Amino acid sequence: MEQPKKEEIIGFHKGAISVLAMEQQEFSKILQVVQQQIQGHVNALKELGIDLEAESKKIQEKNKDDLNERLK
Repeated sequence: MEQPKKEEIIGFHKGAISVLAMEQQEFSKILQVVQQQIQGHVNALKELGIDLEAESKKIQEKNKDDLNERLK
C-alpha cells in the first residue's frame, strides 16, 4: 500500500482546518442567538420582580449544604 504524499497530507489538513473554521463560525452564530434568548428571559424575569442573583445564591448555598451533609 502506497503512503500518501506530503502534499496530499498537507491538503487534507488544510481542508480540515477550513471546514472546522466554517463550523466554528456557525457555532458562534448559534451561540449568539442562544445568548440573546437567555438575555430576553433574564430581562422578563427581572421585569416580573425575580432577583436571579438571590435565586442563584440560594441554590449555591443549598448545594453547599447538601455536599457538607454527604461528607459527614
